[in-house]
Amino acid sequence: MMNEKISIIGCGNLGKSIAKGLLEHKNFNPLNLIATRRKLHVIEDVKTLGAEITSDNLYAVRNSNIILLAVKPYNVGKIIREIKPEIKEGQHILVSLATGLGTTEIYEMLDHKVPVFRAMPNIAANIGESVTCICGKNTNGEQSEKIKYIFDAVGESLMINEELMEAATILGACGIAYVFRFIRAMIQGGIQIGFDANTANQIVSQTVKGAAEMLQKNSNHPESEIDKVTTPKGCTIVGLNEMEHQGFSSSLIKGIVTSFEKIEK
Repeated sequence: MMNEKISIIGCGNLGKSIAKGLLEHKNFNPLNLIATRRKLHVIEDVKTLGAEITSDNLYAVRNSNIILLAVKPYNVGKIIREIKPEIKEGQHILVSLATGLGTTEIYEMLDHKVPVFRAMPNIAANIGESVTCICGKNTNGEQSEKIKYIFDAVGESLMINEELMEAATILGACGIAYVFRFIRAMIQGGIQIGFDANTANQIVSQTVKGAAEMLQKNSNHPESEIDKVTTPKGCTIVGLNEMEHQGFSSSLIKGIVTSFEKIEK
């Protein structure tokens, strides 16, 4: 992987998150990354971190082995038509970050049958804390490991069956927005009971971080950790029960299912 050249085609918010995550990883050589965008001034910070930037997608593909397509789904076909003269069998691996486009659809757009992956990270990639779900077509174990290496550099990654990719988009990529909304609500509650906004933000952010790390390190179900905090007639159980009476869990589940139904249409 140290010699693999990576291009990020269409370096928008998600592309920049991945670029920054890679560039700040101690084992990644910044000279191995090319990022493209029409408006180069928007990605000057990527250049500052050591990567090459260009508005020439063909140049980027020509000088890379792994191509990350970080464009909107409606632009994928146009970009593939532009770059496919430079995509070579045995030289390139193509990775799409676009929602809703299957590997078979992408595969059929290509002249040469190169390995095609779909990957769905989230914006926490820019601090090395993304979760990325990956699937592939016409791929082998070595190629899968290369793609996992990229996304492990910006958090954690796992290989899943392609039929779960839309669900992965909702739970992982959209899911970070749901978590932020939950955090915002906790901060607002903290302000109402007496804290200033900055102090409430600090307390809530660390509380959420601690809760997530407990689940990861202890491998326990959330409910078993809740049991450690709740005491008979205590303030915690009263608050939890009121949240449930107001539809806390059911509204979150409904939001996830509604997002999934939208992406499936």
